Amino acid sequence: MNDRWHKIGHLHDIPPLGARCVLTPFGRIAVFRTADDALYALEDRCPHKDGPLSQGIVHDTSVTCPLHNAVIALASGEMSGPEGGRTRTFDVRVDPASQAVELSLEPRSAEFVRPDRPLAAAE
Repeated sequence: MNDRWHKIGHLHDIPPLGARCVLTPFGRIAVFRTADDALYALEDRCPHKDGPLSQGIVHDTSVTCPLHNAVIALASGEMSGPEGGRTRTFDVRVDPASQAVELSLEPRSAEFVRPDRPLAAAE
């Protein structure tokens, strides 16, 4: 393992169609597990109203925000619908030997973007 990857637990720690959060120096990151055991990591806030995505409903490869039913693609962090917006995504993987879940803290997607804030004001 190089310094890019950080062990955060095991695959069995994340329920199918659920999520677990990791507190990092860059904020809270939600790691989602789909029905077919695919993992995705996103900043734990909806681009619409900052809702906690980790408390949303996971379906297929998306999560529905618990506050306003915004649907966010787990792979890209893109919110569907006319308002748009995107949350940051991170690389996550499972070590095949140990089944340890490993997270990279290097954001994979562009900055968090809310449709009601200019990019320069986004956090």
